[in-house]
Amino acid sequence: MLQPYLQSVALPFRHRLQAANSRIPTIAFIESGLGSVVAIGGKRRQAEVGVIGREGMTGLPIVLGAECSPCEIFMQVGGSGQSIDADHLSDAMDRSLTMARCFQRFAHVFAVQASCTALANAQGRVEERLARWRLMAHDRIGSDMLKLTHEFLALMLGVRRAGVTTALRHLEQNAIIDMARGVVTIVDRGRLEECADGLYGQPEAEFERLFPASQFTAAISPEPTSCRADGAETG
Repeated sequence: MLQPYLQSVALPFRHRLQAANSRIPTIAFIESGLGSVVAIGGKRRQAEVGVIGREGMTGLPIVLGAECSPCEIFMQVGGSGQSIDADHLSDAMDRSLTMARCFQRFAHVFAVQASCTALANAQGRVEERLARWRLMAHDRIGSDMLKLTHEFLALMLGVRRAGVTTALRHLEQNAIIDMARGVVTIVDRGRLEECADGLYGQPEAEFERLFPASQFTAAISPEPTSCRADGAETG
């Protein structure tokens, strides 16, 4: 039902997928890369409330019967995807209850992720929040390596750069990650999950419950690449 209206699109680094407080004209199904969902407040305040990658879609207000959101979405790691007009998606959902329920389930999973982000920001230590963010990025990108600046991580986590530097050093000294030339490489994912101390896993478990792997494997099987936060990729 959607195929005739889908268009393959490049999603470069910093490409805006959704503007805050504006009608959403198109929805993107991300096939590679990483999108950051950012809440925008007064006095130029902003904070990341969630991430979307190859498991999901933008335009959740459309799925839920609204036209806009106070959040913006932009690509933190460049990639590609499929784009569709919001009106075409809404029409298809009206004709197919199964499709509507599928998209609504993903909206629920993202709401769980946003709730866990609020918990992490309120109760988590910087290294715990950093571990959680890196794990979520790893799930969506599929590469152990990711180029990240301390400034970028500080902005995404809503903390000072010095706090990010200390947290990264702690993880590296414990041989959980490796840092070289701005590339953060996961060395031991199991221990990274332990470092998240329960802040990672609940949205992921909810996703697996609602979207069994047997139904989802084909959708997330593109060959992994080593991605950089500036949008470049290496095979």
